[in-house]
Amino acid sequence: MIKKFVSPFLLTFFLALLIIDMQFLWKYVDDLVGKGLEWYLILELLFYVSATFVTLALALAVLLSSLMTFGNLGEKYEIVALKSAGISVTSLMKPLAFISLLLAGFSFWFSDNVVPAAYLKWRTMIYEIAEQKPTLSMEEGVFYDGIDGYIIRLGKKHRDNENIEDVLIYDHTKYMGNISGTYAKRGTMTITPDKKFFLFTLYDGYLWDETRNQNSRNASYPYFFARFDKQYIKLDISSFEMQEVSDEFFKSSSKSLKLEDIAKQIDEKLKERDDISDGIYRKFEAIYFKECRYRKRNMDSVCPTPTTFSIDKVPQEWHDQAVFRAQTKCSNALGCLDQVDMITELKDREIHDCQIEYHQRLVLPLACFLFFFIGAPLGTIIRKGGIGIPLVITVVFFAFYFVISIFGEKMVKAGDLPAWAGMWMSTFITIPICFFLTYKATMDSALMSPDAYINFIKKVKSFPSKIFRKFKKK
Repeated sequence: MIKKFVSPFLLTFFLALLIIDMQFLWKYVDDLVGKGLEWYLILELLFYVSATFVTLALALAVLLSSLMTFGNLGEKYEIVALKSAGISVTSLMKPLAFISLLLAGFSFWFSDNVVPAAYLKWRTMIYEIAEQKPTLSMEEGVFYDGIDGYIIRLGKKHRDNENIEDVLIYDHTKYMGNISGTYAKRGTMTITPDKKFFLFTLYDGYLWDETRNQNSRNASYPYFFARFDKQYIKLDISSFEMQEVSDEFFKSSSKSLKLEDIAKQIDEKLKERDDISDGIYRKFEAIYFKECRYRKRNMDSVCPTPTTFSIDKVPQEWHDQAVFRAQTKCSNALGCLDQVDMITELKDREIHDCQIEYHQRLVLPLACFLFFFIGAPLGTIIRKGGIGIPLVITVVFFAFYFVISIFGEKMVKAGDLPAWAGMWMSTFITIPICFFLTYKATMDSALMSPDAYINFIKKVKSFPSKIFRKFKKK
């Protein structure tokens, strides 16, 4: 059984990993295209990205490979032969269930130790690549503005990408438009060995400059024009290099932390949120008591004893001041509460993100184990091998599972459900399905057999005619 399981498992695992990597490439294609990246940098990035998707690919591979394995056995009537020899379906499932349990344990270890480091690496790399400027990709007849302070147009570029003709370079380093430039009939363009400068060697051309101001001694000659036989122009392209970013920049993210550290981060953020609430309460409390003491001193000066108090004795000026102070303090209090509400909402989002990541580290490895009890019983019931029908069923169930997961995650982020309920919702729904399918498989149910449904439809169609014949006989 293990030998029959290993081959489809490896095939589906790498296939799932490839499909998920393609989804990543489509998402970040804008950050990767046109940067002149070396092939080994792209492979390194894909290696780190693939490592973060291993837990997801494992769950998908277990589901599809177990369905294929038991579907092949059912299609070739091997399960029927084994049952006739006294070997039950549960006995066939035991070794692969143990393998699935080991894979779930490996998935948990991998997600807690390898995935955070890989996530940190690929996030750092994608940030470095995104910050890198597009590579030099000059086209014929197109004005290129990729180099800061210069606009370049090439009339013709030879196949060697060095020899050029009809060259026009505008100098915008003074931010005054096209008042300074160079034109040449032909030339060459190369990059220095250290890849920090772009060197133009131009022949048979001229240059002009209109930046001379009227207060200079050359005021009578404001336009400068010169011809040349050979001219060198060196442009700085050091900003095109990929700048290294420290890993510390992304270490605060919960995805780059271990499970133990995420739990500590959740406690810290909860404490920060509570401190904000307590702080604003103490602030309003202090303002309240301060106002009370201030009012008491003023009232004591007008009404020394409580029995002598009368609203008529309070000056009108005090009434106006009291109303103005009350309006001001209410306005300040509302503004302060709005700010606190915004900060608290931000903290709640951070807490929800950490809680989601914490529970996801537990849910996905468990799904790797539970999916076996979806795939194996379904394979036994449908009795179809290959990759066609099993793949369709796997995609449908996988989509169903992750729609529920995403729904639960959205509910957690919105604050409508606690983190454990939202993130474990898909698991709570999957467990009864596992028991139901396993029970049907052991009882030789025709749940997924098309013949059973065809026979049922035929019986439904023939039911009215049977009733009519009985009625006719009577």
